[in-house]
Amino acid sequence: MTTMTSLIGLINKIQRACTVLGDHGGEGLSLWEALPSVAVVGGQSSGKSSVLESVVGRDFLPRGSGIVTRRPLVLQLHKTEDGQEYAEFLHIPRKRFTDFVAVRKEIADETDRITGKTKQISNIPIQLSIYSPNVVNLTLIDLPGLTKVAVEGQHENIVEDIENMVRAYVEKPNCIILAISPANQDIATSDAIKLAKEVDPAGERTFGVVTKLDLMDKGTNAVDVLEGRSYRLQHPWVGIVNRSQADINKNVDMIFARKKEREYFETSPEYGHLAHKMGSEYLAKLLSQHLELVIRQKIPSIIALINKTIDELNAELDRIGRPIAVDSGAQLYTILEMCRAFDKVFKEHLDGGRPGGDKIYGVFDHQLPAALKKLPFDRHLALKNVQRVVTEADGYQPHLIAPEQGYRRLIDGSISYFKGPAEASVDAVHFVLKELVRKSIVATEELKRFPTLSNDIAAAANESLERFRDESRKTVLRLVDMESSYLTVEFFRKIHLEPEKNPNAPNAPNRGGTTIDNYTDNHLRKIGSNVNAYIGMVCETLKNSIPKAVVYCQVREAKRSLLNRFYVQVGRKEKEKLGAMLDEDPALMEKRAQLAKRLELYKQARDDIDSVAWK
Repeated sequence: MTTMTSLIGLINKIQRACTVLGDHGGEGLSLWEALPSVAVVGGQSSGKSSVLESVVGRDFLPRGSGIVTRRPLVLQLHKTEDGQEYAEFLHIPRKRFTDFVAVRKEIADETDRITGKTKQISNIPIQLSIYSPNVVNLTLIDLPGLTKVAVEGQHENIVEDIENMVRAYVEKPNCIILAISPANQDIATSDAIKLAKEVDPAGERTFGVVTKLDLMDKGTNAVDVLEGRSYRLQHPWVGIVNRSQADINKNVDMIFARKKEREYFETSPEYGHLAHKMGSEYLAKLLSQHLELVIRQKIPSIIALINKTIDELNAELDRIGRPIAVDSGAQLYTILEMCRAFDKVFKEHLDGGRPGGDKIYGVFDHQLPAALKKLPFDRHLALKNVQRVVTEADGYQPHLIAPEQGYRRLIDGSISYFKGPAEASVDAVHFVLKELVRKSIVATEELKRFPTLSNDIAAAANESLERFRDESRKTVLRLVDMESSYLTVEFFRKIHLEPEKNPNAPNAPNRGGTTIDNYTDNHLRKIGSNVNAYIGMVCETLKNSIPKAVVYCQVREAKRSLLNRFYVQVGRKEKEKLGAMLDEDPALMEKRAQLAKRLELYKQARDDIDSVAWK
């Protein structure tokens, strides 16, 4: 019996810990739900409260008309050997109640704290532990009384809500159902029996209790019910004689009430032969023994659930990251590991393992050629502009053979247009790289727990990209300037400048005319055509060299040294600053703390069960 008693006490301890950690719901079967307990079910005014108080031996529950129990009350009874008697609420840790009138008031106040001073209900349980020499080790869950109609002050769905709440408890396979029915009501219409039959049709988990036997009409009795002939269960029916209202008003001691109950059954002509199996004391022992047996039977499945949950909790902790050590070496190692993880994802984006890098090719294959095609060479090399540039280049003394200075000015002016597309390509690739940095930060799972470090890495990466862009811009502009600084001579040596074919044309030069008339239209068109051909050659050259320069200066450097300066800066930081960089998201820290507590709870529960279950 000592081992069994230890098991029930252990189950109570685990249930309290589960409640503290909120581990009594969610998907699947939680540990709290897997632990066997006894749910007290009955209609309003069926005597539920009196049965519980008789089992406890104390008057401690709120009383009144209508729905008095408006939140589940998880009542854990602990038998003491030193004669002490007190109560503790889970929501007021370390406070002992020795006055059970104060316990009643606290139950009422705590109920009102959630539901308000209304007649509404809540499924948030109140957890109460009672330590007494007059109890057996047992866990009981007092549920709101089943009702058929809503009263004033209750919403119209109250009947359905109460039934759903009660059903949520009793339909669990490890729940023992204590179905309370008053003797002055036909058992066939009992709300408790009706619900128990629905969730436990074989009656394997149901204990029937008949209350108010002393209030039955003369000439009637409940022997057929108590002996299982009216409605058969696999467990025995138990009769209870509640305290009368007069006894309640007189504050008759519960221990004395138990004695009167025993005398009633022993002296009753109808129930005398059943006296040894009647009464609240017998009911408590019966439930305690059965709970011990169920716990023993369920230990393998409980251990299996605990092991499964431990594995899941460890996997989740691995996913969100274990706590970081406090020494600077470990912190620096963690930061570098996070950087390497980010860098790996970033390179996957560039090299094609992840989407995004292809946009850089799109800049070179579509954006740059399209921009080059839109350059205003037709306007720059129009007849009038060619005439103006060539004339201005000659100055006060016109050229003798070919307008070389005019050619150079036209070429320089045309080549300068290439700077715009070149810089636009640099900026476009820079934008793509910045977007890939952002995506890589988001996609790096390891960084999600460190928002400060994520921001620092993003800032360092973007700072590097800015430097790469500046260098790339200088390089592509140099490429354009190179084309202006040294022209391809061979191209012009192949050009044969033909003399004017029609010197007598109306617009032919006139000795007494202005400088503007010095060149024929055909001659000017030939100059514009030659310059245009040369610019076409330069365009093809830059269309190939600009992407190479951009990739060399920006993409290649981003892959090689995106975080190099950051590594140097981190290596010089002091311990406090390293710790600040690893400042985690408070929500994630709270989640890890809760997971760690649950993991510790499950490990401790497994060890505790192993320590007592197999003795």
